[in-house]
Amino acid sequence: MPLSSDAAVTLLTREELEEREERWLAPYAMKSRRSRGRQHPEPEDPYRTAYRRDRDRVIHTTAFRRLEYKTQVFVNHEGDHYRTRLTHTLEVAQIGVSIARILRLNEDLVDVVCLAHDIGHPPFGHAGEDALRELLADHGGFDHNIQGLRIVDLIEARYPNFQGLNLTWEVRESINKHRTPYDQPDMQIALDPELSPLLESQIADVADEIAYDNHDLDDGLAAGILKEDTLAELAIWRQAREAVDAQGGGRLDSEIRRYQTIRALINRQVTDLIRATCERLKHHRIDSVEGVRACRARLVSFSEEMARLRSPLKKLLWEEFYHHYRVARMADKAKRFIGDIFQLYVKKPEQLPPTTRSRIKRGEDLYRVVCDYIAGMTDRYCEQEHKKLFDPFERV
Repeated sequence: MPLSSDAAVTLLTREELEEREERWLAPYAMKSRRSRGRQHPEPEDPYRTAYRRDRDRVIHTTAFRRLEYKTQVFVNHEGDHYRTRLTHTLEVAQIGVSIARILRLNEDLVDVVCLAHDIGHPPFGHAGEDALRELLADHGGFDHNIQGLRIVDLIEARYPNFQGLNLTWEVRESINKHRTPYDQPDMQIALDPELSPLLESQIADVADEIAYDNHDLDDGLAAGILKEDTLAELAIWRQAREAVDAQGGGRLDSEIRRYQTIRALINRQVTDLIRATCERLKHHRIDSVEGVRACRARLVSFSEEMARLRSPLKKLLWEEFYHHYRVARMADKAKRFIGDIFQLYVKKPEQLPPTTRSRIKRGEDLYRVVCDYIAGMTDRYCEQEHKKLFDPFERV
């Protein structure tokens, strides 16, 4: 029903949103008004909280848009229906925000950390990261978390008075401290490394794990690499399938039945995570952000039973999917692409674009400049660049 012409229109200001956070969020949630702020002082936005503003800044970056053409498991040209690094990121954010809302944590902070968690990933997924790590072994190393910080702190050019996006301390810290079983970096920037990450940061970590385990499973089944007969040997899959069949799933189309089973897997893991996290918060008597930071135990994690059920699934994905010959072939090819391009640029930096080459002229480290350029590439751009540089019949 439309408003009458004399109806009052009420706008929520940032201060009112911050007050709402103080009233609604749990005592151990990170409130926007208590942020440690930005490296470069800026006036506050009249309507957006600090973390909502950070979220908007991340979404509008070039690096975020490039995730559309960066590998999750399958390279982009292998099919239109597989996850990309961007769709994976959106799925992580959806799971993370849902968990945050139920636990009464800061949804905007979880959202921006989830959206930024892979912004530093190079082309070709973990194969690309492994290649750059080896190439940079004697030149400062490579880690996609640290690269993500470089992007938001230095590389993205959006503002006249400072480099980067000037994000809040808590978002930068959370990017730096991102951890999953497949992301265990040994590089660290000094953002209070002795303190545990915020609960919002821990949620982003586990949401990432839930998303890639279950959605990589879905992609593996769709690609025909994984077989449901093999998955039926896993208790966690059998239980999810039985739950679907108990609701009439046995009569469903096979594709819908598979989707419903993946959905049941995610729902069960999210529910378990929420309950187990509540129990840990009570057990450790967490009643403040300071208590979260001082607690050495990981507070946001699954129950022991769910961890036990998930372990064989992760093992199967590792052995049967991530190391399948189709995936391994592309990973090996990707490493050769990146290695060839990297070595050529280092030897002949005059072949770099002018804007990139100008950084070397200003005195920046050659290896790091080349790394930044390659890490920013999409899969298809990297492939095209390799053709231009090494195929004698390709136009440059």
